[in-house]
Amino acid sequence: MLDWTDRHYRFFMRGLTRHAMLYTEMVTTGAILFGKGDYLAFDEQEHPVALQLGGSDPEQMAECAAIAEQRGYDEVNINVGCPSDRVKNGRFGACLMAEPELVARCVAAMKAQVSIPVTVKCRIGIDDMDEQAALNQFVEVVANAGCTHFTVHARKAWLQGLSPKENREVPPLNYERVYQLKRDFSELHIALNGGVKSLDDAERHLECLDGVMIGREAYANPFLFSQVDERFFQQPARVLDREAMARRMIPYIEHQITQGAKPWHIARHMLGLFQGQPGGRIWRRYLSENGTRADSGQLIEAALAARQERKPSPNHPSAKI
Repeated sequence: MLDWTDRHYRFFMRGLTRHAMLYTEMVTTGAILFGKGDYLAFDEQEHPVALQLGGSDPEQMAECAAIAEQRGYDEVNINVGCPSDRVKNGRFGACLMAEPELVARCVAAMKAQVSIPVTVKCRIGIDDMDEQAALNQFVEVVANAGCTHFTVHARKAWLQGLSPKENREVPPLNYERVYQLKRDFSELHIALNGGVKSLDDAERHLECLDGVMIGREAYANPFLFSQVDERFFQQPARVLDREAMARRMIPYIEHQITQGAKPWHIARHMLGLFQGQPGGRIWRRYLSENGTRADSGQLIEAALAARQERKPSPNHPSAKI
C-alpha cells in the first residue's frame, strides 16, 4: 500500500474504528536512518498503529525497530510480501521468502532491542517455491527466532514475469493453504490477507484463523470499517453517518495546512467515503476536479454541497448507483 496508507489516511480511518490495528505504508530502513524527511510521524489518535518495515540488514532493522518503539508505535511488522522490482533490488519484500534464516536473524535482532511485538507479513510462496513445504519451513525458521504473529497474503508472488499490480490479481487466492498453516502451527497467531471484500468474508475467515487484514477494499470502501468495532470487538460503533465523518476531517485538514500540507493530500484518501451511495460519483468527481486547487478545509463542505445538490431522489432510477 505504498503511497496510500499514509498518516492522513490512517487518521481518517481512525474516525471509523477505534480498535482495528492500522498499518503504515512500508517504510525502508534506509529512509528512516538516512532520509531527510520524517517518515515515522503519526497522530496520537492513530493508536493502535504498526510500522511496516522494509529491510534485510539485522543491525539496521534492530535500530529502526528501537526508533519505532521510541516514537510510540505499537508493533513493528517486517514486510516479506511486497513483490515490486524496487524492493527486490533492495533485498527486501517478497524475495526474502527465499531466505528464512536471514528473516529470522532480523527478527531476533529486533526482539533483542524492543518490547513491542515484532511480526511478519509474507506470501504463501514465491515463484516455483513449494507452497506446502517451503511455506512451513519459512514459518518454522522465523518462529524459532521469536516471531509469533504472521499475516499471510494468500497468493504466491511471481517475481519474474508479473508486475506488482498483476501480483495482486493474477496468482490465484489459496485460502485453504493459510488455514492449513494455522492447523500446522496452532500455537502461532495466523492472520490472512488478500481478496477480502466484506465483513462477512472476514467473519468466515475468522472461523479458522486469528485475524484478517483488509487492504485495498479498506481504501476503496472505507466506510466498511464503521461496523468493525461493534461486530468484532463488541464495542459501540464509532460513527454511523458519512457526512459527519467527512466533516470530522475539516479541523484536521485546517491544522495540516498550517504544517505545510495541501488539502488534496488528505482529501484524496476520502474519495471512497460515499462508495455505493447516491451522489457518490459526484463526491468523487468534485474532490478530484477541485482538490488540487483548494486551499482550505472548506473543500469538504463544498463537495458535500455538490453531492446534495445533484443527488437523485430516492425514487430516481440512478439513486442506487
